[in-house]
Amino acid sequence: MAGYRGENVRLTVYNRVLLMLGLLLVAALLLLPFLNYAPNRLVSGQPFALYQLMPGGGGWWWLPALLLLPLLAFLPLSRRNLLLTLLLSELLLVGLIALGGELAARLAQQGSPLARSAFGSGCWLALGLCLLAAADAVTRLTKNPLWRLLLNGQLWIPVIVLILSGQLDQLALLKEYANRHEVFNEALSRHLLLLLGTLLPTLIIGIPLGWLCYRKKSAQSPVFAVLNIIQTVPSIALFALLIAPLAGLAKAFPALSEIGISGIGVAPALIALVLYALLPLVRSVVAGLQQVPREVVETARGMGMTPAQIFWHAEVPLALPVLLSGLRVISVQTVGMAAIAALIGAGGFGALIFQGLLSSALELVLLGVIPVIALAVVVDALFKFLLSLTEATRP
Repeated sequence: MAGYRGENVRLTVYNRVLLMLGLLLVAALLLLPFLNYAPNRLVSGQPFALYQLMPGGGGWWWLPALLLLPLLAFLPLSRRNLLLTLLLSELLLVGLIALGGELAARLAQQGSPLARSAFGSGCWLALGLCLLAAADAVTRLTKNPLWRLLLNGQLWIPVIVLILSGQLDQLALLKEYANRHEVFNEALSRHLLLLLGTLLPTLIIGIPLGWLCYRKKSAQSPVFAVLNIIQTVPSIALFALLIAPLAGLAKAFPALSEIGISGIGVAPALIALVLYALLPLVRSVVAGLQQVPREVVETARGMGMTPAQIFWHAEVPLALPVLLSGLRVISVQTVGMAAIAALIGAGGFGALIFQGLLSSALELVLLGVIPVIALAVVVDALFKFLLSLTEATRP
C-alpha cells in the first residue's frame, strides 16, 4: 500500500473509482439533507441534515464505516479486499436505510398522523453511491455472469427484510404504498402486460421482416426508411395519432370494441410500442445474419437442408447474441415508454407517476418511478446473463 523513496512515503491508489465514490458519499451525507419532514403530503418538507437528527452525539455508528470506504481504495485489488469493499458497501446501504426508517419513526412521534418523513437528496445520493461501489466490487471480483447476478441480487435481501419487518413504515414512500397497495399491484401487472404484449408481436413481425431485408437487399432501404420515420415521431404524438383511427374502427365495428380495441387504453399503447420496437429488432436481425460465416451456410446447404432449416438450425444460433442484444434494447426501452402510455389510459406505473405530478405528491411519483427503474434494471441484468451464457457456449 505504501512505497518508500528515500524518506518520502508515496501512497498508491489502487481503485480510483472507489476513492471517488467514497469521497462523494462522505460529502453527500455531511453536506446534503438526509430527511425531509412535512406536516402533510401536499406541502414541501423541511430539510434536515444528518447531524441535526442525531440525538446528543449518539447514533454515529455509521461514521467509521463511512470514512473507511474511501480508504479501501488504497488497498491492493485482492479478492479479500474486494469482498471487504462489497460487505462494507452493503452494510452502509442497509444501515442508512434502517437509520432513515428509525429517524422517520422518531419524527412521526412528534407530529400529526398526516405528517410525512421522506429521504432527502443526500440520502438518495448516498444510497446510489453505495450501490455503485458494491457493483464495482462485484465486477472486479468475478467475470462469471451467474455469480455477478447473485452477488448483485443479494444486496436487496436485507432491504426487503427491513421493509417486511415494518421498520420503514413511517417513511412517506411506504405510507403511500400502504394506502395504494392494490393500485400498485394492478399497475405492476399492467406494466408487465404491456412489456410482454409488446415483445411477442415484435418478434412475430420483426424476425421475418429482418430476414426479408437480409435476403433481399432491395427491401432494406424502404423498410428502414419507414421504420426510421416511425422512430423519429415523439412517443406522445404517436399515441395521439392512433386515437382517432382506432376510435373510428371501434365505432364502425362494435365487435372490436367488445374485445378492448378503442381509441384509448391498452390497444393504442401496444400498437405504438410495437412500432417503436421494430427498428432495433429488424436491425439486430440483419446485423446478426450478416455476421454468419458463408462457409456455415454452404455446408448446411450441402447437407441437404432446406432454407428454413438453414435459417433456424444454422443462422439463428450464430446470430443469437446479436438478436438478444436487440431484444435487450427493446425490453428496456419498452419498460420506460410504457409509463408514458398512461397518458392514453393504458395504466401501469405511469398512472401513479402522472397522478403524483398532478397532485404535487413527490412520494406518489416515486412510487411509480422506482419500480420502473427497478424493472428496467432487472430486465437488463437478465438479458446480460443470457448474453453471457450464449457467448460462453458458442464454438
